[in-house]
Amino acid sequence: MATLPLWPPRGLLSAAQLLALLVVLSTLVQISWCNQGKVNFREKEKQVLDQILGPGRYDARIRPSGINGTADAPTIVSVNIFLRSISKIDDYKMEYSVQLTFREQWMDERLKFNDFQGKIKYLTLTDANRVWMPDLFFANEKEGHFHNIIMPNVYIRIFPYGSVLYSIRISLTLACPMNLKLYPLDRQTCSLRMASYGWTTDDLVFLWKDGDPVQVVKNLHLPRFTLEKFLTDYCNSKTNTGEYSCLKVDLLFKREFSYYLIQIYIPCCMLVIVSWVSFWLDQGAVPARVSLGVTTLLTMATQTSGINASLPPVSYTKAIDVWTGVCLTFVFGALLEFALVNYASRSDMHRENMKKQRRQCELEHAASLEAAADLLEDGATTFAMKPLVRHPGDALTLEKVRQCEIHMQPKRENCCRTWLSKFPTRSKRIDVISRITFPLVFALFNLVYWSTYLFREEAEEN
Repeated sequence: MATLPLWPPRGLLSAAQLLALLVVLSTLVQISWCNQGKVNFREKEKQVLDQILGPGRYDARIRPSGINGTADAPTIVSVNIFLRSISKIDDYKMEYSVQLTFREQWMDERLKFNDFQGKIKYLTLTDANRVWMPDLFFANEKEGHFHNIIMPNVYIRIFPYGSVLYSIRISLTLACPMNLKLYPLDRQTCSLRMASYGWTTDDLVFLWKDGDPVQVVKNLHLPRFTLEKFLTDYCNSKTNTGEYSCLKVDLLFKREFSYYLIQIYIPCCMLVIVSWVSFWLDQGAVPARVSLGVTTLLTMATQTSGINASLPPVSYTKAIDVWTGVCLTFVFGALLEFALVNYASRSDMHRENMKKQRRQCELEHAASLEAAADLLEDGATTFAMKPLVRHPGDALTLEKVRQCEIHMQPKRENCCRTWLSKFPTRSKRIDVISRITFPLVFALFNLVYWSTYLFREEAEEN
């Protein structure tokens, strides 16, 4: 049986066979090198981690050296914050809740490694206990928690030149002392303060990252506030144990006035105007006027207590207190006005009854005199008439009367008196005057109120 030769016959290979053989060998070498490089890359990461963080090689309890590797210089930690959301700002508790991504970056020369010509850009860790961490805490924190869904939202990156980047997502409830004198026309500044707990500035210094240390998510939405701007600053604190590094960012919030205009100011104005309807009702409609006055007064009092229930009990007077207090005074004044009208109406009725009785008595007296005269005429009785003789002193008296008449001037006609004379009773006059006085005074109050607080708000803003 003939066998096929495993190799071409002896002699030189043809050019086509040689070219095909070279292509196959090149392809096999490339595949082998790629597979070998991929495996080596992962193995090198493990080897580097074991090398720099292995037992007896790195101690996380010792802080890194300072600038240029000097042990006496403090460790510099750059801080960066990304505000993801601000869920609420509570006026009563004077606090606000925020969710943020917090980042720290520092240099630790003990973690330098070979990047194999750029093949390893950085190493990633999820356990913060394996490297040294700054002892930073939030000074004005009330509550806080980390996020562990689906995995713990934390990572550590170690770069070849020894830089360490720590990033974590956290939610915080922070204290925010507020000045509510201009409420609800106010602006509030809430701070986020971060400080060192144990290391003094001789060992650890926090600095804001150069460029843009604080970023805010686009389309940040708040229910009743608008984030106008934020400012970064330093707030180092000195105690008897030393000076401690501190960073702070001030968030300036402007309260949205449209909500309070619709929920508070317009309803209060409507209640005050409704209380003026009593001035147009008849004085005799006692049940209607009393019901209207008491109802508006109780509604205004309920509105005022509801507003105060959502605010802390502070010792100073707020802008909303001035508004509700004056509106309550106007409603109460309308109720007192009806009490005065009712009293004046009863007084007018009493005076009218007295006039009628007096007129009746005069008529009865005149009738009795006529009856007596008739009786005297019937008895043929004569009366002696006084002589019409002018005494000497009468001329002087008449002359004085003429002089007084000359010096006395007639009263000028007053338009207000003329207009009020159209209303004969005092109760009606009180109602008519109240119809004009109450709206004018309330309009004047609005002019003073808005000009005062709006100008004060602009002054505080500048």
